[in-house]
Amino acid sequence: MPRILVKADTLDTEAERFDLAPLAQPVFLNSVPKSGSHLLRNILRMFVPVQQQYRADFIQWANLQQHRAAFDPAAPRLSWGHLFFADASAIETAPARRILLYRDPYDWVIARARFFASEQFSGNMDFLKSKALSIDELLTMMIFGLPGKAPSLNDIYEMNAAAWLGARVHIVRFEDLATHVADLDNGGAEDFFGALLDACGIARPDDWRDRVRIGSDRRQSATARENLTGVEHDFPSQLPRRHKALVDYHAPGLRALLGYD
Repeated sequence: MPRILVKADTLDTEAERFDLAPLAQPVFLNSVPKSGSHLLRNILRMFVPVQQQYRADFIQWANLQQHRAAFDPAAPRLSWGHLFFADASAIETAPARRILLYRDPYDWVIARARFFASEQFSGNMDFLKSKALSIDELLTMMIFGLPGKAPSLNDIYEMNAAAWLGARVHIVRFEDLATHVADLDNGGAEDFFGALLDACGIARPDDWRDRVRIGSDRRQSATARENLTGVEHDFPSQLPRRHKALVDYHAPGLRALLGYD
């Protein structure tokens, strides 16, 4: 089972500066892996009392039954994970307000490759950390997957994102989140975070900008791009044209479904 190695942050101490109103209903932050999961989680931690944050694990299909308490309406908590859409996941998360986070599949390919090549990722794919494979080959593997080792792009997006669009969710695109985090003083950011907090059942406090600034501090996220260590490859800032075509071939219609041109 792959492991993600991260250092502890100081956000609990930072959150003590604010008046944190208790949740009245469970909130589940569901996301496609490598789509800004820690960014969204850290921001919302600034609005929820620490004792109401469910931290046992990132909730996924494999461990769902172990963490059903995260969605108990009698003890509302904020939880997070990468959960497939299926009968059990829809039923277990039914009491919760569901937030769905994903990013443009084109950019996801690069983010996934960079993470797999870093020291923060530990699994049975250490060969990805060496330069035995070219960048083009690594990007291709991120799209089509590795048999028995890593699912394909379509497998992940189909069950972690696309299928949830047919359920009750509040959609957050990583690009929109990143844009508004970078410019909190514009009206678009106020509308964006107002809608997000409302979807979580959280009244927007007057100091919401201060909370978002602290939660979005990239120094607090061990999985932020600049904090990944041991990456020997020089990955491109944009997916090359050939690999964009491979994404479109592998998952036709996916980007349009998710709201990307």
